[in-house]
Amino acid sequence: MKKIIMTALTVLLAAATAHGSGYRIPEQSGNSIALAGAYVAHTMGPDTAYFNPAAMSWQEDAWQMEASMTYIGLKSIKYQDNLTSLKNGGSETENFFLPLLHVVSKDINNFRVGFSLAYPAGLSKEWDAPFPRCSTEEFTLKVIEANPTIAYKLCDHMSIAGGLRLIYASGTVKSSATYPFAATLPPGAALSRDMDGDTTELGYNLAMSLRPMDNWSIGATYRSKVNLNITTADAKLNLMMGTTPLYPGYSGHAEVSVPVPAVVTLGTSYTIDDTTVEISWDRTFWSKYDHLDFEYDQDFDIAGHPFQAFDHSVEKDWSNTDCYRIGITHKCTDKFTAMLGFAVDSNPVPEKNLGFELPDSDARIYAIGGRYQYRKNMSVAVSYFYYDKESRDITNANGIDGEFSEAGAHVANIGINYTF
Repeated sequence: MKKIIMTALTVLLAAATAHGSGYRIPEQSGNSIALAGAYVAHTMGPDTAYFNPAAMSWQEDAWQMEASMTYIGLKSIKYQDNLTSLKNGGSETENFFLPLLHVVSKDINNFRVGFSLAYPAGLSKEWDAPFPRCSTEEFTLKVIEANPTIAYKLCDHMSIAGGLRLIYASGTVKSSATYPFAATLPPGAALSRDMDGDTTELGYNLAMSLRPMDNWSIGATYRSKVNLNITTADAKLNLMMGTTPLYPGYSGHAEVSVPVPAVVTLGTSYTIDDTTVEISWDRTFWSKYDHLDFEYDQDFDIAGHPFQAFDHSVEKDWSNTDCYRIGITHKCTDKFTAMLGFAVDSNPVPEKNLGFELPDSDARIYAIGGRYQYRKNMSVAVSYFYYDKESRDITNANGIDGEFSEAGAHVANIGINYTF
């Protein structure tokens, strides 16, 4: 039991995802949400700056800007234990609003410049039930990316691009363990952790766009891995009996590194009359996330130390994942364009390491949206998708022997495109 509780307590920066495998968030615009992320070969507006900056070369020769708001609603995940109802629980439902911005310049001697403000990753999960709270009472990780890009048109059929990933991340973590769910503690005692930290990191992205024919496009992108070296000067570890310390607490420096993984995406689209179909595949390189290890100014990884659980390297051993997507765009009239999408997404978390902090599972995405040309230089768009995760039965050394079910997310976006 001691090993189970210690393992559960040390799992930290891997809370439940807003959507996407692991904690990646692929969809960063109205078009990408409406097409379930099948959006790398046939990009249609300012968000090209993010999804395939090389395709900026094929955009209208004008300045373009898209401003939008994405809503993410996380459903409550239910856990039902096979052995005792005392461990049952449900996570909190959560709601988030993410403002997005994409800009593409006019042509400048076959060069185009772009900029995107996006959220490539994010975590959030809260559990109130005593057993899940041992690892995840509260966790929030916000990752914001400023992505300047530049494209160059090599010829009428090929363009290349590259850019920088300027990432700021901040996180808040709280966890607590009490008797009987931490059997090594005396009745009434509470072991707790409370941390806030942040970091600023740098990465890059590369892209290529091919137009073998006017109605056939091929796109490829690569986003580099970015390690989030999250640091705080005010981590707090305590073992208390009510308001009385049972052991001297810790207040000071702590740091941990987790990756925003590298991603490669390939896609092709074909247009017949007013209908474009795109299929795409992306691979997320989660295998670089092999362990989780906190560093403090003191060494707590000593047998019998009350805070050993917080200073113990935890095996993650995640796997690379694949996502297969299809999107259909149909120009219904001169003013209105409809979009549909579907995707099948795999999850990176092995059964042996899965816990309440990320009860991930394979998923399907169902998407729909539309864009209306309100004026010659202005359009409005609305899109929605539902991220439906499968139920998952888990039995492992983290003390979990039960089923996670009803996980999923509602994602909607409303935005305005403006050309000038």
